[in-house]
Amino acid sequence: MAKTDVARRLEELLDPVAAAHGLELVAVEQAGGRKSMIVRVLLDCEGGINLDAICEANAWINEAIDEADPIGGPYTLEVSSPGIDRPLRKPSDYERFAGETVTVKKTARPGEGRLAWTGVLVGLEGESVVLDVDGERVEIPLDSVQKARLKGVVDFSRERGADQ
Repeated sequence: MAKTDVARRLEELLDPVAAAHGLELVAVEQAGGRKSMIVRVLLDCEGGINLDAICEANAWINEAIDEADPIGGPYTLEVSSPGIDRPLRKPSDYERFAGETVTVKKTARPGEGRLAWTGVLVGLEGESVVLDVDGERVEIPLDSVQKARLKGVVDFSRERGADQ
């Protein structure tokens, strides 16, 4: 997925800081314009991130951004978990989430047909993301992936426990 220069600089700045706090920096996204910029920071950790960790992260992320000043103007900071439709950004994500259902969109190139697939992630083989789409093997060059996300599925069929 194409990143803005601001998002790229923020990822470089925040990745080691997040790791020092025992968290994984999933993504940094920039939205809005220069006058009303929104910076979204998605964090996760083994077993999932909780609200307390997000609140704590908000403080050290804000401090790191203000200290380094890579934005050079006003911004709104949003810190959250990646959610059930977590984006897949790093090559390691494609191995980590093998066996999960994903949606992958690729960049359009002249003469190509289909641009999006939903299927079971097989993994990363060489420089290709491999999916099983209805029993058919699909290989998508990693450098052409525009967006990839887990296809979050919530199972509401389980019975609720007495304490819920």
